[in-house]
Amino acid sequence: MQTLKQTTTTTTTIKTEPPLQQQEQNSNKQPHLLSTLIHTFNTYNCDPTPTAYNYLIKTFAETSQLHHIPHVLHHLKRVPKLQTPEYVFINLIKIYGNANKLEEAVSLFYEIPKFSCVPTVYSLNTLLSVLCKKSDGLKWVPQVLLNSHQKMNIRIEGSTFKILTKALCRTRRVGYAIEVLDCMINDGYDFDSKICSLILRTLCEQEGLSGFEVMGFVERMKKFGFCPGIMDYSNVIKLLVKERKGFDAMEVLNQMRINGIKPDTVCYTMVLKGVIVEGDFGKAHELFDELLVLGLVPDIYTYNVHIYGLCKQNSVEAGIKMIGSMEELGCKPNVITYNTILDALCKAGELSRMRELVRDMGDKGVEFNIRTYRIMLKGFIGEGEIMEACVLSEKILDKFFCPQCETFDEVIFGLCQKGFVCKAMELMQKIIGKNSAPGAMAWEALLLSSGSKLCFSETILAGLANGEPTVNSPS
Repeated sequence: MQTLKQTTTTTTTIKTEPPLQQQEQNSNKQPHLLSTLIHTFNTYNCDPTPTAYNYLIKTFAETSQLHHIPHVLHHLKRVPKLQTPEYVFINLIKIYGNANKLEEAVSLFYEIPKFSCVPTVYSLNTLLSVLCKKSDGLKWVPQVLLNSHQKMNIRIEGSTFKILTKALCRTRRVGYAIEVLDCMINDGYDFDSKICSLILRTLCEQEGLSGFEVMGFVERMKKFGFCPGIMDYSNVIKLLVKERKGFDAMEVLNQMRINGIKPDTVCYTMVLKGVIVEGDFGKAHELFDELLVLGLVPDIYTYNVHIYGLCKQNSVEAGIKMIGSMEELGCKPNVITYNTILDALCKAGELSRMRELVRDMGDKGVEFNIRTYRIMLKGFIGEGEIMEACVLSEKILDKFFCPQCETFDEVIFGLCQKGFVCKAMELMQKIIGKNSAPGAMAWEALLLSSGSKLCFSETILAGLANGEPTVNSPS
């Protein structure tokens, strides 16, 4: 073997597959390395071992010469009394899988008995793993399973079911995955909690599936010894909150504690959001206090949800105070935190408090996003501060790419109402210059506000609509 490896190192210089024409010319010739292997062992008056052949196959794979492997297999079939170990075929199936040669991998599996080798579930599982990793390999799986059982007499084991279940979950065929799990249970295989957790997670991610159906699956699996862990409960809670079933999510949280599992901050945050959506703010306060009593540390997501709840019940000042508490505990508020409070202040018409909070954001280096500006814009429009809204609109257009925005239409409408038609026209021009499309409200407001200067306005508006440059209005 050492001599063979030394010879291989000096003779294997081609690292890429040769041109197709050269492959065809050499298709009927014995590969040089195969001849080297036979000669090397004959020199020592012995026959090549299975390890030597396996090394040769790996060498061909590493040097991108897979077209030589069939020659090696053909030679192996003709070697008298050589029983090729199964690991040689397992390794080669993996090699074919990595090279995306799935048909070759399946054909090799079927031919294993021709090499005086009895195939077992290990080679079957290897092939299934290779096929299940590729979307175009799944079509082979049913026939492989059928032939392995009927023609090759391979007994499927629990490990095989696990491979199939994982593939079904990955391809979102969770109904079939449950059927496979039921087969495992009915055939007396050991119950696998990890597979059950995988199916549960996939169920929770499935579109159109209700929390009731998911909980039914959990309760049925409990009868077979399934003990849900914190991630299992977390996935169920996430689904229930998504369905706006906050109280059901809270029941799952209580069930966790009954089963001796301490919920983490993520679980509490999700349930807190669900209860707030349900409108039970008293229960939300209890949950937040309970989280602290249990020694859990709220993260930015927890604080943002709690502040959202405070703002929903018009306790905006309590939300602002919560920002100070967050900072004292080392949790830095982010733009979502501030946007939540800004939105509440604007809806309440408290523009002075809104401006204070905006200055606070700037002082603390919190970067504004498009939602921040739009909240402020709506606040200015709502309180009739149309010139501030106009200035802010121009800033938004300079800073962001904005598709059609109804708020801009409202600004143009407000400017026209106040008699600032020229300013409205400038803003309209800037909106179109940003490849944004003003709505009917904006066009109508400009036309109705043009009065006696209708012809001039029509000229400008037509130019804007056609994307043409406009001229300045005469003084």
